Amino acid sequence: MGFASLNPSYGDAMRRIYAVGDIHGSLGKLQNLVARCEEDTGGRPMTFVFLGDYIDRGPQSRGVVEYLIELQSRMSGHMIPLMGNHEALALAAIDSSLDEGGWLLEGGDMTLASYHAGSAHELPGKHVAWLRSLRLTYDDGRRLFVHAGVNPEKPLDAQDDPDLLWIREPFLSDARDYGRLIVHGHTPTPTGRPDLRANRLNIDTGAVYGRALTAAVFDGEQTGPVAFIQASE
Repeated sequence: MGFASLNPSYGDAMRRIYAVGDIHGSLGKLQNLVARCEEDTGGRPMTFVFLGDYIDRGPQSRGVVEYLIELQSRMSGHMIPLMGNHEALALAAIDSSLDEGGWLLEGGDMTLASYHAGSAHELPGKHVAWLRSLRLTYDDGRRLFVHAGVNPEKPLDAQDDPDLLWIREPFLSDARDYGRLIVHGHTPTPTGRPDLRANRLNIDTGAVYGRALTAAVFDGEQTGPVAFIQASE
C-alpha cells in the first residue's frame, strides 16, 4: 500500500464531497450522519470519503462494516473508504504479524464481541476482504484525504504507510503548505468540533467518546470546507 493520487473525472463544480471522521462502531451516529448528508445535497451529485477507524472501541463494529459495504455498493464508485490504523491492526492480527493481544488492547475486544467471535481469525471472509481493499489516501486535486496525516519532511508522493496511518507529531504542529489541504482524523479533538488550520483539517471529533460524528462538506468552488454536518446520536 502507498500513496495514490486520483483526479476524478466526475469532479464537476456541482458535486459535493462529504468526508467523515472516525466512527469506531458508532452505527447510529453513522446512519444519522449519512442521512443528513444525503438531505444536504439537495439533488446534487455527491461523493463520500470515509477516513478510517470504522471498528474497535465502540459496540457496533460489525454493523458499521456491513453498513459501509452496502453503501459502497449502492453508490457505484462514489463512496471511497480509507484505511485507519485500527483496520490495519485487525488485519495484522488476522495475518499473525501482530500478537492479537495488542489489537485487543486497542479496542479489538469490542469488535470481536460485535461479531460474537473468539479471535480475529473468526471474522467473516467478506468483511476481511473489504478491510484488505481499503486504500490509504484519496487526492481530489485540492485536498488529500488520509487517516492520520502526513510526514512534513517527505513529499506527498513519497509517504510511508505507517505515517499515513499513525502520525501525530510533528504533523499536527507543522504549518507548512503541502499543496493540498490535508483532511484527516485519528487524533480526537478535545472540543468535539472540527479543527481547521491553514494546511489541514481534523474531523475526528470523538464520536466513540460520546461526542458527535462529523462530516466536512466540500464543493468544486473552494478548497476549504463549505460546511460541517454532525450527528450526536
